[in-house]
Amino acid sequence: MTTEGRGLHTHVLDNLGLAITAGEYPQGSVLRTDEVAQRFDVSRTVVREVVRVLESMHLVESRRRVGVTVRPTEEWNVYDPRVIRWRLAGTDRPRQLRSLTVLRSAVEPVAAGLAARNATPEQCVELTECALGMVATSRGHQLEGYLKHDIAFHRVVLNASGNEMFARLGDVVAEVLAGRTHHQVMFDDPDPAAVTLHVQVAEAVREGDAVRAEEITRRISVGALAELDVLAP
Repeated sequence: MTTEGRGLHTHVLDNLGLAITAGEYPQGSVLRTDEVAQRFDVSRTVVREVVRVLESMHLVESRRRVGVTVRPTEEWNVYDPRVIRWRLAGTDRPRQLRSLTVLRSAVEPVAAGLAARNATPEQCVELTECALGMVATSRGHQLEGYLKHDIAFHRVVLNASGNEMFARLGDVVAEVLAGRTHHQVMFDDPDPAAVTLHVQVAEAVREGDAVRAEEITRRISVGALAELDVLAP
């Protein structure tokens, strides 16, 4: 696919994905290939490729002589990073943020405890560098820079846990953190206490203190939920 073709594909995919997850096409709605192609001024080939991606996310299913039908919300692949991104861009953002933050609070403390037991020296160094990067960008309204280090920090924790299921949640956590930043569900500067806790997690992992790493990460999770009470009630 050419660069232009990829651009058209992404444009149609994002627009349809956003519309479906926002409820503009309710469960059972039928999308006609010809109508979609005409609406976006693209070929049927592009539409078919987009539909295949949406099918892989379980957002739609193709039925012969019926068309492309929107599936029930309960069947969607809610762990797909693009589905998360689309849902966070919609009106249901507060509920989505809370649901995903609760998921993080259940997983990340355990992952941090495992990381304290299993992290390699290289992962310990990387975690410390990420934490220091968070400190360096935590003032002066540098939220994009802070986000980069924050995402990297949590990816390292999940990967260092040694649990491949936790590691696969890295993209999910990245979308949650990015969604909070890009949709202004953040203070102008991160909470200094939360930044300090990230540094302490890195120290606990480096020292092999699993109990402390888990306990501090749980405090970070509690703080994240408390922030949502204020910023996205």
